[in-house]
Amino acid sequence: MVEQFTQLSPQRIRANLAAIRAEIARAGAQAGRWSPAEAAARAAAEVRVLAAIKYVPAQELPALAQAGVELVGENRAQELQAKVAAHGELFRWDFIGQLQSRRVKLIVPHVRLIHSVASESALGALERHREQARPDLELLIEVNLAGDPGKAGVTPEQLDRFIERAPLPVVGLMTMPPLTRDPETSRRWFAALRELAAARGLGELSMGTTQDYAAAVAEGATIVRIGSRLYA
Repeated sequence: MVEQFTQLSPQRIRANLAAIRAEIARAGAQAGRWSPAEAAARAAAEVRVLAAIKYVPAQELPALAQAGVELVGENRAQELQAKVAAHGELFRWDFIGQLQSRRVKLIVPHVRLIHSVASESALGALERHREQARPDLELLIEVNLAGDPGKAGVTPEQLDRFIERAPLPVVGLMTMPPLTRDPETSRRWFAALRELAAARGLGELSMGTTQDYAAAVAEGATIVRIGSRLYA
């Protein structure tokens, strides 16, 4: 079981956030995504750092805000509710966990983006509860590019039908590549997601976590989901 992150230091988080943003700028420049001269500005404008807060207790969240974190993502519906109730004004909120249809009604009033739409039942629940959703709520479709049976996500062949059936605007895609010791091996999956999104005119790519965010940025990520790297 992963331990909770407690006694968080705003100063340490701020330093970690600066280092992450610098690595994002380097990764994009090295990949030719932008020139070295404009890397820092382009990285800040084009890649959002989402703080994954599944293991951050509600009472620790003000430390993130003090450190300059603006965007957070929660994996669990009830924890999302509790954390928004306590500190809703401090951040922009996303939902990044597995989207269970029975929990959709708890999520949609609070978030501006759901990263993990991946089932017919979730689409149906979003339709049933769209009146309770924030007016600016948008969706990302999760794609299981590697066909990993242990991960959620639609197949590339199912993607167009999911986009057509979505009751709320679909603005991009998300993926979780297979676990690997070498982040560079994930680039093929990130590149494939970028190509799927570009072919459909979708601008948002949520891909890359603490282990592989640099590789994801090199392949076009617009949102990286960072946990332990930010808090350690």
